[in-house]
Amino acid sequence: MHDTIPAAAPRSGRFLPFARLSLLALALGLAACKGGAEGAPGKDGKGKQEASKGPEAIPVEVSKASRRSIAASYMGTAPLEARGESQVVAKTSGIALRVFADVGQQVRAGQPLLQMDRDRATLQVAQADAQVRKLEANYRRASQLVEQKMVSVNDVDQLRYDLENARASLRLARLELSYGTVTAPISGVVAARNIKPGNLVQINTPIFTIVDTSRLEATLNAPEREIETLKAGQSVQLAVDALPGKTFDGHIDRVSPVVDSGSGTFRVICTFDGGGLLQPGMFGRIRIEYDQRANALVIPRTALLEDGTSPAVYTVKANKAVRSALTLGYTDGEWVEVREGLREGDPVVVAGKAALREGSAVQVIGAKAAAPAAPQAAAQ
Repeated sequence: MHDTIPAAAPRSGRFLPFARLSLLALALGLAACKGGAEGAPGKDGKGKQEASKGPEAIPVEVSKASRRSIAASYMGTAPLEARGESQVVAKTSGIALRVFADVGQQVRAGQPLLQMDRDRATLQVAQADAQVRKLEANYRRASQLVEQKMVSVNDVDQLRYDLENARASLRLARLELSYGTVTAPISGVVAARNIKPGNLVQINTPIFTIVDTSRLEATLNAPEREIETLKAGQSVQLAVDALPGKTFDGHIDRVSPVVDSGSGTFRVICTFDGGGLLQPGMFGRIRIEYDQRANALVIPRTALLEDGTSPAVYTVKANKAVRSALTLGYTDGEWVEVREGLREGDPVVVAGKAALREGSAVQVIGAKAAAPAAPQAAAQ
């Protein structure tokens, strides 16, 4: 009976491995918790390290302020017009017999353009001429008889008045006859012809249009602030859309001294030589240079901030964006003159400025970055 006591030992031996496994699992769990607790501070440390780096630098392109010649100019647009234009009308009625000019033909003042049938006017001239000859003969005889007191002085005076009236009627008939030949009132080019041989020509009806293309004009409506700078005689450059790549020289012919109260503008009339490529009706872009500076400090116009405030740019100092207010001068194409606010060699942001604020970290990139780098280092 006592031999059953040792049998309890193997049962206890099977229990111990399970206990060891439970203790091992507990230890691993505690180690995992400890590791997790110790890992959290490490993660926070990395976040703090990343936060300490601050926001990422904004990539920008810069250009440096430099010196170049710059011109003060006024630019405007206007269509070209012929300086002289005439609507040719007939001063009498009749049938068109011959037409001597056509569209595109160059004509001179006084040159015949149209011949009308004038048979009736010719007969009126002959009738008036006969009446004049008759009265001249009567007046000569009466003048001889008045000396013999065979004709009264009053009769002689009446004959003289009748003769003068007849001569006036003859001149009128000849003038009416001359209206049968229509001539050009001005020299120029025939721009329109509204008659054909055989047509009935009505009095005061336009039958030709002649334009004088020897000189062309363009009228600018300039703002009143330019009234002290735009003067007669100043040089003008013209470019037209129909002739790309070509420019034409002209000058200001005259300036209106009156400012329109409604629009606040005044008229500036520019003239150009015609007779070549320029034609009336072309749309012109006009540039008038009224001053020039040979050694002006300039920056690209693209560097200017467009936030509706006073003129300003962003410069780069110690890899930070710094807003600089400017006093501007002349504007010439893509360049603008800086009178105050920058020095020669100062870098200004030309691309990427929309994302900048005062003190923003910047990273200068692109080919334009190398040029401003040396002046910036020297300034520091």
